[in-house]
Amino acid sequence: MTPVELSRTVLHAVRRAVDGGELDVTVPERALVTEPGPGGCGDFATNIALQLARPSGQPPRRVAEILRPHLAGADGVRDVVVTGPGFLNISLDDQADVLTALVRAIRSRGTEYGHGAALAGEVVALRVPYEVRAEVVADAVVRIVATQGGRATVEHGEPVNLRPVPAPEDPAPLGPDAAQWALLHPAPHDRPRITADHLVQRESNPLFRVRYAHARIRSLSRNAARLGFTAEPGPLQESTGQEPTGQESAGQEPMGQELRGQPTDPGDARFGHGARRPVGGPLDPAADADRATDLRPAADTRPAAPPHTGAPVDTDAQGGAAPTTAAQGAAAPAIAVESGPALASTARDDDHIGHGAQPYAGPADPPADTRPATDADPAANPGPTADPRPAVPPHPDAQGAPHPQRTPSPTPTPLQTPLADHPRILAVAATHRAPDRLARHLVTVADAVLPFLPCVLPRGEEKPSAAHRARLALAEAAGTVLAGGLSLLGIDAPEHL
Repeated sequence: MTPVELSRTVLHAVRRAVDGGELDVTVPERALVTEPGPGGCGDFATNIALQLARPSGQPPRRVAEILRPHLAGADGVRDVVVTGPGFLNISLDDQADVLTALVRAIRSRGTEYGHGAALAGEVVALRVPYEVRAEVVADAVVRIVATQGGRATVEHGEPVNLRPVPAPEDPAPLGPDAAQWALLHPAPHDRPRITADHLVQRESNPLFRVRYAHARIRSLSRNAARLGFTAEPGPLQESTGQEPTGQESAGQEPMGQELRGQPTDPGDARFGHGARRPVGGPLDPAADADRATDLRPAADTRPAAPPHTGAPVDTDAQGGAAPTTAAQGAAAPAIAVESGPALASTARDDDHIGHGAQPYAGPADPPADTRPATDADPAANPGPTADPRPAVPPHPDAQGAPHPQRTPSPTPTPLQTPLADHPRILAVAATHRAPDRLARHLVTVADAVLPFLPCVLPRGEEKPSAAHRARLALAEAAGTVLAGGLSLLGIDAPEHL
């Protein structure tokens, strides 16, 4: 069940409560379904009870209790819990299928995903002044209204019913796409900025982030075809049960990696999209294995330090046999990587490890040989004074016992909410004649998908799997939403950038 279908299920529950005489309200046109907030539970939550409390003359909690059995008996709903003042928290039968069903719905509808019938049969008359921003906004509203089954007409005359704040200067020098964005992205009551900031290819430019995300997704599809696999909706988890969200520190790839004077889609398919490869490095897997092996610290060939006797040790007299620590022997040479302008810092915690090596996983206890030794028998350790503290038990590492493995819990992708919310955003933008809401929603989608993209293609010697096909399908679904939204705003969705 997708969030759109769940929203219809909530409305059907309200209708059944009204038909049964339990509620005396008008059934609303839509029900907002979102992820549960703080204190909530389940897969989705809705505030429909709070919305109907005043019209029904009953407390929100009472309205929620009335709707609960109607929702709990719906197909695909496992449980419904009332929390807070009256929020309905809904648990679905199979939460893993929610995202898969959403991706399938987007792939089946294409750029028409989100089109509905909120304004079916209605004619919206727009009367605008002779001003460039008013004309551009009205033109976008005509296209957005059409997605909801309505028809909009544009006239010039009084009384004016669509008058955004005029542009301070002519936006034509920015070019067609940047000019459209500069006039549509701000809210109608905000003064648009007609500056060159809209042309800068930097992370601070929201138009660039949206168009770059679409171009990057198209590049992923081309590279996946070169690797011999295509998109197929399904679970995003690997066999270990961990679902990538694009937030992993070791796999984070800064934006602008392709903007270094090289085309976007050509790349080393063996390393995966966005993976770093040493400058001039061979393409031989054996050479890569050798490179990773060479990065390990060399074995310490110096003679072992004499046993501790409680007296100061003269390192010069012992031929320089000073005890070494793990920090002194862990220095490893860094691989030279390509340098060039990027939109974010290119430093990574595991850049010095090398291709194929395992990155440092997190803080750990120091090795046993670097901790101060404590002898159980004070007589065996003569010194100025005996330590009255109890003996420290041996560390598990000293006995060769491994640390317990922590099983990471699956984390839902942050893409699910903005993709599922796209139909509602289109309906609101059409109803309120507000293309700026669609523009800001596209920025939200782009910001959610960009951190996810580095984990779409296989890395290193990894083979394409069902999880990679599912991740590619999710990325392509986000690209479809971006392309459809940019088209409604009159902006080109580039294949390359």
